[in-house]
Amino acid sequence: MRKVIVTNNISLDGVMQAPGRPDEDVRGGFERGGWALPYNDPVMGRVLGEGMAQTGALLLGRRTYQDFADYWPRQQDSPFTQVLANLQKYVASRTLAEPLPWENSTLLTGDAADAVAELKEQAGPDIVILGSGELIQSLRGRGLIDEYVLLIHPLVLGLGRRLFPDGGAAADFRLANSVTTTTGVVIATYRPA
Repeated sequence: MRKVIVTNNISLDGVMQAPGRPDEDVRGGFERGGWALPYNDPVMGRVLGEGMAQTGALLLGRRTYQDFADYWPRQQDSPFTQVLANLQKYVASRTLAEPLPWENSTLLTGDAADAVAELKEQAGPDIVILGSGELIQSLRGRGLIDEYVLLIHPLVLGLGRRLFPDGGAAADFRLANSVTTTTGVVIATYRPA
């Protein structure tokens, strides 16, 4: 059975919105986009690279997919560009239609949680979710997420979309692994208890 693994940057106050660029996600007047970039270092690159090497597919919500499909194919100097292009990408959306613009992309039909439950039952390598906060919440509610790899940055943003928003279901986790980068980011791997 395949695992579904969430890999996301978060602040100390749980914000996951727009870690990569100022214009990545300005919903709600969010003005702190790109907050994770100053914390990148070789340790983070190594850990993320090791994780990507074990990843067989990406699972993305509509917003994240559209942002990635617009951004990553144009980043010719990044070692992640070709890796992301080659990965199978599953997209949960009620509004997109096939054919999807980014190579190796498949639109999930019907209820996203049902489709992901079916994917998990198939043989194959693990599936990683990047970004995609709303998708994460729908899958978490159904018990479909097996692991969280959280890059916890040493800053408080004060506002923004959070990985675990108020009103969500309570959950207990156990720490499976942790690595601290030279910039103070704790990369913690949690599994449901």
